[in-house]
Amino acid sequence: MYRADGYRVRGNDAMYELVPYIMPYRYDASNSVTVDIDLDLMQDYIKKCRKKGINMSHMSIIIAGALRIASQNPFLNRFVMNRKIYARNHFCVSFVTLQPGKTSDTVNKLYFNLDDDIFTVNQKVQEAIERTQQPTSQNALDKLMASLLRIPFLVGAAVGVLKFIDKYFTLPFSIINASPFHTSLFITNLASIRTNAIYHHLYEFGTTGIFISMGQPEKKVEKNGETVEETKIMPLGIVTDERIANGHYYGRCFRELNRYYRNPELLEIPPEQVVKDPDVKKRNPKFIVK
Repeated sequence: MYRADGYRVRGNDAMYELVPYIMPYRYDASNSVTVDIDLDLMQDYIKKCRKKGINMSHMSIIIAGALRIASQNPFLNRFVMNRKIYARNHFCVSFVTLQPGKTSDTVNKLYFNLDDDIFTVNQKVQEAIERTQQPTSQNALDKLMASLLRIPFLVGAAVGVLKFIDKYFTLPFSIINASPFHTSLFITNLASIRTNAIYHHLYEFGTTGIFISMGQPEKKVEKNGETVEETKIMPLGIVTDERIANGHYYGRCFRELNRYYRNPELLEIPPEQVVKDPDVKKRNPKFIVK
């Protein structure tokens, strides 16, 4: 079955096909892990970029690292809908942005090529944040919510209809584009409000398979031989959908992810090749980039 946002994966191992029936809901299939990032190394890289006139952000580095491992590990860009596994036909990231002068925030949703380098990622992130800072800024999500809330007593029915269509058929891409819940990765920077990292739930509505929470810096003491060393870290609270990849797959990806965060310079060069999902590459599907 084809959806506006992905292609049905066929030919999986029997266990992969069976698991969505055993765990039909994302909150039932969620696994949590903390990945500690060496903040001093990340700060050193940010300083180097600023000397070159590049306003690099922590958020950009986190997204660029996640993008790179997804380019080599396509299962990370899969999702489950109605107990069936799909390979997403694009890579996008939703992230929360505070709006100046307002008590509320908004969610930006950005699309990336899987071979984007860290500078391209940073440019897209900075441009999105700058747009959000405009007093009259209103993205696709804000417009969609405003439309739904014009008739308050119909909100429940409207959301119910959207869920039904999304589960059994496919929503039009215009709605998927506006929805922050239909995304490869959802990320929130709690360090910006001086809050510890949390394990954020995966939304049952939409297709989010991975949620990353950036926590405020912490000091970590480790024994190195006969000496004790203190390092400054940024904890990442990561929640994943177990149904799209097994523990061994995720574990390998997280080790690779930490390698990029310790050496962000590796993200300056595009990957030599993008690894396509093995089940759909023979169909050569169109990869959507916005």
